[in-house]
Amino acid sequence: MGDLPTISDVAMRAGVSRQTVSNVFNAPARVRPETRERVEAVVTQLGYRPHASARRLRTQKSSTIGIRLDPVTDGISGSVLDRFLHAITEQAEARGLRIMLFTATSAEDEIRQFRRLRDGADVDAFVLTSTFHGDPRTEWLIANGQPFVTFGRPWGLDDMNEPHHLWVDVDGWFGVREATRHLLSHGSRVGYIGWPSPSGTGDERRRGWRDAMVESGWPQRDLGRLEATAQEGVTHGADALRRLQGQAGELDAVVCASDSLALGAIMASAGRVPVAGYDNTPVASSIGFSSVEQPLEEVAAAVLELLPAPHGRSQQASTAPRHRLLRPRLVEREFALPGIAGAAG
Repeated sequence: MGDLPTISDVAMRAGVSRQTVSNVFNAPARVRPETRERVEAVVTQLGYRPHASARRLRTQKSSTIGIRLDPVTDGISGSVLDRFLHAITEQAEARGLRIMLFTATSAEDEIRQFRRLRDGADVDAFVLTSTFHGDPRTEWLIANGQPFVTFGRPWGLDDMNEPHHLWVDVDGWFGVREATRHLLSHGSRVGYIGWPSPSGTGDERRRGWRDAMVESGWPQRDLGRLEATAQEGVTHGADALRRLQGQAGELDAVVCASDSLALGAIMASAGRVPVAGYDNTPVASSIGFSSVEQPLEEVAAAVLELLPAPHGRSQQASTAPRHRLLRPRLVEREFALPGIAGAAG
């Protein structure tokens, strides 16, 4: 086995100084994007890993980011968080950082975990997922001066300008609007199944459907009978589809706020109604319905870039963007499911 690559090897191959390589890991905001990309490519080619222990001693930082492992509500929607955690763990390792996963039963329990990890100097920063209106977690972190980035907007606040919140989100409005436009090729009566309001994420996705329907010629006042709400889950999606058909009559297609709801709708209609979901989970791929895919690799990269130094951006970079709103893409699949029969009970 040959010698492990060093920072000097990376610098020589990339044509930069050792300090520039160090900055790519410790202060990437100081490095021009094209230079950073070149260094990161060489790091990947050589399989270089920075000496994390030495850096922790030098900076008095743990080089560790804390993330809550959310409880799995079902095997469908839970796969999205799994993919995000895999992406951010892999990208953090390439930067010489570690991810510490912890569990919590509620927002209040998660705050207790924040306090424990802070008091033990176990982590330098936190990444929050599943943000919601009036989120007490972000309030606690701000009050206690703890660096954090959220995957999800700080709903209910001035999310584009709130100085204490660094966030990354995926534009659900855009994704569902594209899915609705796609389904309109099957006919004008496209229904919607989403979560009860208020739901920051759910309300954005519903707005995408409504805007696409209005663009297609539907008056706003007539859209109420074409939508139904449901809690997350396959069975709830099936029940919502039955209610929707009862109040709206024959539907040409249905767009749903998640793949779980979409699967329920497909089962309740015995595969006769084209359906689009959200998250492009393995279920959407295996059954064969269109679904909106979140760019989770880009989300993970953006979260790490927004983290305060030494993990990412400089806290003094006040003019730098404080958020990233990324666009998803619709994965279109030809809907042909004549073999599906029965319904979720």
